[in-house]
Amino acid sequence: MFRIGLTGGIAAGKSVALERLGELGAVAIDYDVLAREAVAPGTVGLDEVVQLFGTDVLTADGTLDRASLGRTVFADDAARAALNAVVHPEVRRLAAEREAAAAVADPRAVVVHDVPLLVETADPARFHLVVVVEAPEPVRLERLTLGRGLTEDEARARIAAQADAAARAAVADVVLDGGGPVPALRDQVDELWARLRAEVDAEAVAEAEEHEG
Repeated sequence: MFRIGLTGGIAAGKSVALERLGELGAVAIDYDVLAREAVAPGTVGLDEVVQLFGTDVLTADGTLDRASLGRTVFADDAARAALNAVVHPEVRRLAAEREAAAAVADPRAVVVHDVPLLVETADPARFHLVVVVEAPEPVRLERLTLGRGLTEDEARARIAAQADAAARAAVADVVLDGGGPVPALRDQVDELWARLRAEVDAEAVAEAEEHEG
């Protein structure tokens, strides 16, 4: 199994890269999706979030109001740390389950862990390869305000809550340019996948020859 850690600044294009890797055959583990599962209705995680922040973070049907919670935690470092202490351990557990299932299904699988806060909360050494998607801050601000409906202050707060580009570059094995059009980023992913697949296949051949010898 070949393990990739995928990260990048918010709105840099990481989701495009993950989607393309999945289309090419990688097993995609999206930590944003797992974070939602960790606080789904009926979970211990949601109960703990309500204990921390009160029932105001719930919608009328009892689900987590992510927009309301986001406004709170992205304006308060201590609140964000408290939330992360609840969510991140459960996300890591869920990710480990999915990776184990992928390895059982295909020992030569390429598993991509899409970790938005890889630099801040994960150990880059756990991965065979760390891939970072970057885009200029003005591009990211435009995507967040026009594409996701955030105010400029909200967008800047979310960018500021993450590690900066220099910190991501320090752990990156590969940096993809997500600042241009989507097809350009997908082409970069295609090139990376071809190299990865060749490496994984070569290792499999070498292992087979070693066993035969």
